Amino acid sequence: MTASFNRVLIVDDHPLFCDALSLTLRARAGVAQVEVAGRLETALQRLELTPAPDLILFDLNLPDVTGIDGLIRLRAAAADIPVLVVSSLADDRVIAAALATGARGFLPKHAPREDFTAALAALAAGEDWLPEGFVAPDTAPPEALDRLAALTRQQARILQLLCAGRLNKQIAFDLSISEATVKAHVTAILRKLGVQSRTQAVLLARGARFEVLMPDTGA
Repeated sequence: MTASFNRVLIVDDHPLFCDALSLTLRARAGVAQVEVAGRLETALQRLELTPAPDLILFDLNLPDVTGIDGLIRLRAAAADIPVLVVSSLADDRVIAAALATGARGFLPKHAPREDFTAALAALAAGEDWLPEGFVAPDTAPPEALDRLAALTRQQARILQLLCAGRLNKQIAFDLSISEATVKAHVTAILRKLGVQSRTQAVLLARGARFEVLMPDTGA
């Protein structure tokens, strides 16, 4: 079977898994070019270049992000590029949250190679892909996900820095923008999130973390 994806970007920080997945994509799915980014920021930088990838395979656990917020930031930068989440966190609540924030499908890392090729074929045909046995949770994903998904890439990056306790002056330095621009972005962030303060914005952002999605497991 040959997929219609010629260029695939893998966003994952486990070299052995990336090597095995790259071989599978080339040998079994007909992918001509496979790139790997070990951090979200590296992936975002790659998306600024041309040609853009046709598909992104994204791990939720990365060194520079925690929880679904990384997927939200990726989707803000990826435009119409489909994203398939490939993660060991195959909890139904995490899967539902990934779909709610724009992922086109979800594959557990332990899935057989046949599932990877079938998932690519489904996405190439315009269909979504869900793991066998997935049952949508009775409760909807946290409202925070919908609000966070409305942020632009730059706004999402600034919110992450706010969560890290950075001041406007520090954010301006980190992103090479003026402090006035940071203030304008923060104002827009608060408006989109429907909150009144930076502290409330940070608390809402934490609603996208795994410990909130899976409170009974503490994962």
